[in-house]
Amino acid sequence: MSQEDSRARLRVYIGAAAGVGKTFQMLEDAHLLKEQGIDVVIGIVETHGRIETEEKMKNLEVIPKKRIKYHGILQEELDVDAVIKRNPQVVLIDELAHTNVPGSKNHKRYCDVLEILDAGISVITAVNVQHIESLNDVILRTTGVNVRETVPDTFFKRADEIIDVDVSIDILRTRLRQGKIYPIEKIEQALNNFFRKGNLAALRELALRQVAQLQAEQDHEYRELEGLEQFVVPEKVMVCMASRGSAAKLLRTGARIVGRLAIEDWFAVYVETPDEEPGRIDPDTYSVLQRNISLAQSLGAKVVILKSSNVADALLKFAVENEITHVIFGQSARTRWQILWKGSVINRFLREVKDAAVHVIPIESDKK
Repeated sequence: MSQEDSRARLRVYIGAAAGVGKTFQMLEDAHLLKEQGIDVVIGIVETHGRIETEEKMKNLEVIPKKRIKYHGILQEELDVDAVIKRNPQVVLIDELAHTNVPGSKNHKRYCDVLEILDAGISVITAVNVQHIESLNDVILRTTGVNVRETVPDTFFKRADEIIDVDVSIDILRTRLRQGKIYPIEKIEQALNNFFRKGNLAALRELALRQVAQLQAEQDHEYRELEGLEQFVVPEKVMVCMASRGSAAKLLRTGARIVGRLAIEDWFAVYVETPDEEPGRIDPDTYSVLQRNISLAQSLGAKVVILKSSNVADALLKFAVENEITHVIFGQSARTRWQILWKGSVINRFLREVKDAAVHVIPIESDKK
């Protein structure tokens, strides 16, 4: 990680699961940089008691962690201010998706990373693929695990290098059995749950695809900058958000489509009807709407709020005027009578927007 330009650089290692060697690779990088005369320090590295990792930290400067008392217990976190004051050229920051203890400077560690980058310090960090926000639903469906700590996709757009760290499934499960990943008392449970061969195979594929996709986006930007890009029909994605119910599944589906198509701009569109104007909207509905808007922004969508008494007309007009090619709806469990009586926005899109692919995503309920 050279410092030839003044802009701080970000390298992210992505792995399929704990134990593939992301932290070890970060430490390898640190030793190589140190040999090249680069001023590199460890901001925070979690060894989890792994002897090989602890050995690899030797001869590297470690910034002392910040101690924060929470519920009477001292917790240790990355000391952002100490890193910035020390002002190294490069800092290692492990476990990107980590949620900081209350009382920390930032709520999430990826926010710490962004602050350090803004201070002109390059960062090497690591994360497992299941913590990428847009993959949250896929991970739950694939592994049965609901991952609560996530990193927004917009963070990875800041990365200069995204590298997959991979080992075979058999090697990873052997490391687990040897106690190199989790404590002995958790090994059998892990082997029979998250570390099942089917889960690991799916996670490895996701990691490889995600890294390939992110690299393709970077290549796309480079070709555009250098005038090498071939003409392609621009793709535009639009996610239709309702005021009721969570739009998380729809937004993550939209983010995945955007990623596959290497699209820069996409839209999360909400139609504000007269009953949902400020001062008239139900407080619970408003709260859910704000969460949906916040998630959309974290995934990189441009949030558009249209004002209309007719939801279908407003969405159709926006789609036509903006030449939308992919429209994503949620299909709630309305009765056939409700659809016949009130009509279906989806059916109108299928009839009237001939050039757009319409994606209908099942959702549990619109009564939340």
